[in-house]
Amino acid sequence: MKLTTLDYSLIIGFFLIVLIIGIVVSKKSGKNTSEYFLSGRSMPWWLLGFSMVATTFSTDTPNLVTDIVRTDGIAGNWTWMAFLLTGLLTVFIYAKLWRKSNVTTDMEFYDLRYGGKPAHFLRGFRSVYLGVIFNVMAMAAVNLAAIKIGQIMLGLSPLETVCIAGLITVIFSAIGGFRGVVYTDFVLFFVAIVGSVGAAYYLVNLPEVGGVANLITHENVAGKISLLPDFSDTEALIGILIIPLAVQWWNSWYPGAEPGGGGYIAQRMLAAKNENHAIGATFFFNIMHYALRPWPWFLVALASLVLYPDIASIQQAFPNVEEGKLGHDLAYSAMLTKLPSGLLGLVLASLGAAYMSTISTHLNWGSSYVVNDFYKLQVNKNASEKELVNVGRISTVVLMVASALMALLLTNAKQLFDIILMFGAGTGLIFILRWFWWRINAWSEISAMFSSGIISILLNFTALETILFNHTDNSGAVVEGLLPTWAKFPVVVLVTSIVWLVVTFITQPETKETLHNFYKQIQPGGPGWKKVVTEAENEGISIVDKKEKWNVPSGILAMILGCILVYGCLFSTGNWVYGNINSALLSSAITVVAGFLLIQVWKRMKQSIL
Repeated sequence: MKLTTLDYSLIIGFFLIVLIIGIVVSKKSGKNTSEYFLSGRSMPWWLLGFSMVATTFSTDTPNLVTDIVRTDGIAGNWTWMAFLLTGLLTVFIYAKLWRKSNVTTDMEFYDLRYGGKPAHFLRGFRSVYLGVIFNVMAMAAVNLAAIKIGQIMLGLSPLETVCIAGLITVIFSAIGGFRGVVYTDFVLFFVAIVGSVGAAYYLVNLPEVGGVANLITHENVAGKISLLPDFSDTEALIGILIIPLAVQWWNSWYPGAEPGGGGYIAQRMLAAKNENHAIGATFFFNIMHYALRPWPWFLVALASLVLYPDIASIQQAFPNVEEGKLGHDLAYSAMLTKLPSGLLGLVLASLGAAYMSTISTHLNWGSSYVVNDFYKLQVNKNASEKELVNVGRISTVVLMVASALMALLLTNAKQLFDIILMFGAGTGLIFILRWFWWRINAWSEISAMFSSGIISILLNFTALETILFNHTDNSGAVVEGLLPTWAKFPVVVLVTSIVWLVVTFITQPETKETLHNFYKQIQPGGPGWKKVVTEAENEGISIVDKKEKWNVPSGILAMILGCILVYGCLFSTGNWVYGNINSALLSSAITVVAGFLLIQVWKRMKQSIL
């Protein structure tokens, strides 16, 4: 594929803007760790909201979505769309709590909520476990997507792609810090949105595709356009829709969708001016992420089934692609090669924007763990602010190199998506309850973390997998196990939950001093803290701020209305795109009503925050 001067101008101009922003803010970002990782806690909601959306607008996301659509249809995306429930729980309940915690990273929360050596161990271990190991895996998936785009669209080798893309990203991430990431995210968001929408419009209207009306009736596509799975296919219904909505969203940890908030979403909430700005940012993100942004990707994925109905057709069209990188996710990049000059350059710039936004966020987030929760605690407790910022910059480079090397070994992004999802199974309930149930202690989290990892390894990488669950052998034949394939995730959740609950009740609770200090600062309220509050009152200790109202019931109601609103937007957009006017009007009306009711509930909640 040949790029014109216009294409190169757009791409080079975009990268120059990003580097200039990083250089301009580098001096202020390098003042101290608060500036480098949280921008002095002074960010407005709209800037943080755009940053959250841009961060999750990754190069691997359209590839992942394309893979899912081509194999399981649009309905298959409930495996990640179900995380909206987690996101809105964070918006209406946990955003306020995180901002009140006033910690630098969500790992620092452990020393606030728990105490003693178990808390210190948990904080240090998880800072490496999540900030390095899981973070490198997440970035490797993004780098893999960049490799595939580079091979298909530019004819670059995997090594050339990660060197070029990684070098530019790591430079501005290392010098610009969090402020540089957020400022560039604002620019990246608009470039990425325009690129994805422009690409979808052009590709759906290719002569071979013939517009939306012809697309959705094409024999390769007609069975994959529904947002809901076939209810007559019990196994697909359970695996694609019921498990994600009934179990996965509240009981699985995944970057950007942590139950109870966490990771780089928590980092942005902690950087907000106040609690209201933290809530506004996360709500804006969830609307954009789940309701509006997926549709351009869905349409391109469906159109790819017309031009490239299977992997063999992709391989035939792009014989230079390495066999180890072939997969359905390549279809997205393959479709982009059909774009004309100008739009092609814009889309490549948008993919570069998506790549840099996601990678820069992961680098800064992971580096914040390494510096604040590992180096500062385990290596040099007396380190100066300048030294800590330098360690942050060095760790940024190391994380980038490690993720690039790992990407060279992978085949498709869904491999890591499934692995990360499974390794976090069973831990989510703790992240939700630890704020509202005094009895959870550090050992609860430690046992959940290790049991989830061990059980996931046993059920995914040993003979137990083939004994317990239905699977496909080397010849493609289905071999019956003791349980259906969809049962794997619930089994991990069930066993992990039993383990951490048992450990919780056989170990000592946190000390009264730790619990009292946590309650004083956070004011979580609710029946889960009644025992601690009553005992404190009996001892003449005041830990309750009587001006604080317990708004969790209102928060849950707001979450339900928010889900109706956002999913209503999702279905409305789809119905308008498909030309289903009656369904579009009905879903739009439901969306408007849910929005009106949500505003009323939110007004009452806001009064309790101010």
